[in-house]
Amino acid sequence: MNFSLFDDIIIEFAGEGNPMDDNKEKDVFTTNADGRIRNQKRNPRLNNNYYKWGLTVFLTFLACMFAFYILFYNAQLRAGINRINKILSPVYVGFIIAYLFSPLLNMLENKVMYPLYKKIKFIKDENKMPLARGTSIIVIIIFSFFLVYAIVQIMLKQVIPSLLSIVSNISIYLDNLTKWANKLLQDNPDLNSFVMKDLNRFSDDIELWVNEKFRSVTANVVTSLSQGFLEFLLKLWNFIIGFIISIYVLWSKERHVARSKKIVYATFSRETANAIVEAFRYTHRTFIGFFFGKIVDSIIIGLICFIGCTIMQIPYAILISIIVGVTNIIPFFGPYFGAIPSTILIFAFDPLHPGKALAFMIFIVILQQFDGNWLGPRILSTSTGLSGFWIIFSITLFGGLFKVFGMVIGVPVFAVLYAGFRQFNRNRLKKKGYPYKTNDYMDVGTINEDGTVNPIPPVEKRPQKEGFISAMITRNKNKKDKKSQDK
Repeated sequence: MNFSLFDDIIIEFAGEGNPMDDNKEKDVFTTNADGRIRNQKRNPRLNNNYYKWGLTVFLTFLACMFAFYILFYNAQLRAGINRINKILSPVYVGFIIAYLFSPLLNMLENKVMYPLYKKIKFIKDENKMPLARGTSIIVIIIFSFFLVYAIVQIMLKQVIPSLLSIVSNISIYLDNLTKWANKLLQDNPDLNSFVMKDLNRFSDDIELWVNEKFRSVTANVVTSLSQGFLEFLLKLWNFIIGFIISIYVLWSKERHVARSKKIVYATFSRETANAIVEAFRYTHRTFIGFFFGKIVDSIIIGLICFIGCTIMQIPYAILISIIVGVTNIIPFFGPYFGAIPSTILIFAFDPLHPGKALAFMIFIVILQQFDGNWLGPRILSTSTGLSGFWIIFSITLFGGLFKVFGMVIGVPVFAVLYAGFRQFNRNRLKKKGYPYKTNDYMDVGTINEDGTVNPIPPVEKRPQKEGFISAMITRNKNKKDKKSQDK
């Protein structure tokens, strides 16, 4: 008896009625008992030219309607998109938190928890990895609570009182600068009167600006706390929901990545899907290596700066250390952004004794050299692959577009764009059979059809006309030689 009929399961996706009715044309997928497709009979209607033309016209009509709606009803479209983004904001927050915590989770799970559970004999092998993942997530939750608590305590007990002290004593600091300038220029009365006039006007403007800004900021904060308390609670609730979502995302992050890959390979061709997956993998390595490494690096630099400022008894040590650590996240320009205002603040505190400001400048220079040459390369897991020129270019471009946020994300974003353009350029050159390395084009004059390179031809030296002075010298020399020969 032949049981091959029971090995095939006929799954029909269109139409109703008798599944074995041959008069109806439909897509039929023949699969075995494991669900694998054995053969596929395409619907002949799909190969009809009229069907293709009709589908093309229909899709074109939909695209035109969508473009018309965007052009003339973009306000409603933006309102709808903003409403969707507002609803999904906890999900966005959860994915961002999970993405930032994923390197910490991998480190705890692979280097601490899983090796620890491997040594415990009474736990089954299949349960060790889930236990390591769960324990690592619990550690991250506890670490997050302590981090938030520490930030709030530092802000309430150190940063805000330091800022209030600076604002309340701004007139004293400006008077100190005036006395220092007066003492420095006391031997030159004309220059002293000129500088003191501008310095007094500058001091009055600074004091007025600080007082107005501080009062306006304080009024805005009080108004926001009184009128927008519900909105603050809503944002806090969204953050809490996002943090809970991040825990679920971290627990099954590999499955989320696997589902995304499955969608990519199901949608695109194999070559395109491979390129997309590799591009996302490179983007992930660049972003997570840069941001996670920079955050850890900036925390270490801030702690070292706090220790050094405490030893040197520099005023506002915690505030200055926070400024130096936070601005260190910005590549290249960050250390200057943090060091310059901190030095001015230290000098204004006691301008008659500038030793502390000078010591702080020397300390910051040494600290940045230590960070750039030793600490940074060991913490940052991957290099961006950009030269110094492109780093300055990316910071300038994205900083002009998106301010401080652009300066922070400019380098990794431009690194990804640069790598994509470089790979596209290489692929085009490889298809043409041309050399694709930059060093190969250093001495390229022309390239032949077969891809061989002709070097730059040497420049022919033209005979130079003798100048007037050199001609006179040569003529006198010839006359002397002729006279010597005659004698």
